[in-house]
Amino acid sequence: MRLHYLLTALFAIAACSCGGKDEGGNSTGSDATVTVNPTSLSCDAHENVLTLDVTASGAFQVFAGDGIDWVSVDPSYSKETSATVTVKVAENLAYKERATEITVKCGSTRVKVPLTQAAAVKGETSIEIPDGYHLAWQEEFNTDGKPSTADWWYETGGNGWGNNELQTYVAQSQGGVDLAYISDGSLKIKAQEIDGKVYSIRMNTKKYWTYGWFEARIKVSDVPGSWPAFWMMPQNYTTWPGDGEIDIMEYAISTQGKNYSSSSIHCNAFNHMKGTQKTHKQYVANAATEYHVYACEWKADWMRFYVDGKLHLTVNNDGQGYDHWPFYTPFYLKLNLAWGGNMGGTTDASQLPAVYEVDYIRVFQAD
Repeated sequence: MRLHYLLTALFAIAACSCGGKDEGGNSTGSDATVTVNPTSLSCDAHENVLTLDVTASGAFQVFAGDGIDWVSVDPSYSKETSATVTVKVAENLAYKERATEITVKCGSTRVKVPLTQAAAVKGETSIEIPDGYHLAWQEEFNTDGKPSTADWWYETGGNGWGNNELQTYVAQSQGGVDLAYISDGSLKIKAQEIDGKVYSIRMNTKKYWTYGWFEARIKVSDVPGSWPAFWMMPQNYTTWPGDGEIDIMEYAISTQGKNYSSSSIHCNAFNHMKGTQKTHKQYVANAATEYHVYACEWKADWMRFYVDGKLHLTVNNDGQGYDHWPFYTPFYLKLNLAWGGNMGGTTDASQLPAVYEVDYIRVFQAD
């Protein structure tokens, strides 16, 4: 973390002609004044902590521009007429400069302080960014506890899910047992037998994207019968397989073999019900004991699937219409741990719980 701020020669002073006073006799209406030092802020692409000295004629508020989530201020409100405001700026992971304004408001008087942050430098960011992309969304799973319901929603039920699966999906926990939780920097999804039934998790992002680079760092389960997956479904889903499915990573030791994962797409022309799905099985050493990065690069003309940066499957848009390529609408991300079923295969509940771990998920969009 670095401390930077750019001092300019002049203070910004705003004043008007009339107004009221606060309980301490300070001006708070249209005659309120605000002085800031410095009058502009700038920093490099790293995570930064800047300072802004504020003097006002009454209590004041401080806030960043609307919709800005990479800047935070403290304090955001001061009863005192002067304070040093800490401005925290998150790391810029895009290869372009970004800018906003910090607003200081006292009464009806506002002073705006421009804030600019330099573009990321390739090879110097904390996250490796694919060429031609910028980070659009991330879930690092660094805060212990439950996954945020602001970012995730759960599917529930035990209807077999079209694959003769044996588990019942629940929202986060069952019988006091957490089945989706964050600890030690990773998400854990568990399939566990509770009171004679197997329960697990199927969770989905509330955000969705058309095209991009989608990746997760994953450690799968080698418990026979377990079937962890990292995949995508269309936001405006109406029918399967017509609207498409993108399987970035599926792992089922009972049917695929130990240390083999697969990537696939499904649509009307290509799906496993017909045996025509576009798929490839890839060897992944120590898949259940070490983390590996599974990724899909999705563009209008093709999809490419990677394990640890190695390309193992390319699927091209053959130009024959929706039945062959419905992949031009928004899709959301899914994580689940199935038990048994067509792909999960042979089960032995005495070997449960099975645990599926996700270190992070990141979505990159084209620059």
